[in-house]
Amino acid sequence: MAESSWINEFPAMDRGTLRDIRKALDESYRSFSREYGDTIESFFDPLLSFLVWFEKLLLATPWWLVVIIVTVLAFVAGRSWKLCLGVVVSFLAIGYFGMWEDTMRTLSIITVCTLLAIGIGIPIGILMARSNRAQNIITPLLDVMQTMPAFVYLIPVVMLLGIGKIPGLIAVIIYAIPPVIRLTNLGIRLVDKEVLEAATAYGANKTQRLIGVQLPLAMPTIMAGVNQTIMMALSMVVIASMIGVKGLGQPVLKSITNQYFALGLLNGLAIVALAIIFDRISQAYAKRTQEHLGGHS
Repeated sequence: MAESSWINEFPAMDRGTLRDIRKALDESYRSFSREYGDTIESFFDPLLSFLVWFEKLLLATPWWLVVIIVTVLAFVAGRSWKLCLGVVVSFLAIGYFGMWEDTMRTLSIITVCTLLAIGIGIPIGILMARSNRAQNIITPLLDVMQTMPAFVYLIPVVMLLGIGKIPGLIAVIIYAIPPVIRLTNLGIRLVDKEVLEAATAYGANKTQRLIGVQLPLAMPTIMAGVNQTIMMALSMVVIASMIGVKGLGQPVLKSITNQYFALGLLNGLAIVALAIIFDRISQAYAKRTQEHLGGHS
């Protein structure tokens, strides 16, 4: 009873005031969408064209050529025949169970999302490593991006850009980019100061120290961030399918709606197979990078 009376006495905002605030926010965002929605959408047109082209390319490429390319990438990254065998078996199983086209669609958007996340995230991580002020400003934003439920930031993206590939891509990047930013910042900050002082003593400027010393030494940590970004992007596949992104997520969503256990299981396992392949390739590359640096230290 004491606890209940305490809750009743807690100062709460007047319902009318709260309603007015919500209404004002909704109206402001709607007017912003009407005013600038077309302009923002046209800004993303080149990216949409590239996404469509890349998806068509993967779908038109013979299955055996895709398997060979991914297997070669796996071998270059890890120099492991076991990894290569795992890649071949996984892709053959995906094709055998009739999920090849959906897998290629998922592979296309995940590849583009990962490349964009790396291209945006690493420079931001470098900025954070060089500036404590930037780190103090960006870190809370990363906290929000990582903890905000994905469905919440789907709402403004869909209101602004509608249903389709670009809203899905933006949602995936927002969700997946924090790890590569955080670990780039951490990796650069963990570089031994004595190594940097030695580079400075040899006449290296800031850019030379960054490219020649900090980034190579931080590469294993950065690759761990890339790995986590790929995993988080793949975990968004099903949610992105709710706003029109085709791929393995749509059959999973269909199986949830219609209670098709086998359909959901098989497509879920295909997503897991992609995640494991990407994870092993990136981990193998990071391990080889670390061994290479250890051999030259």
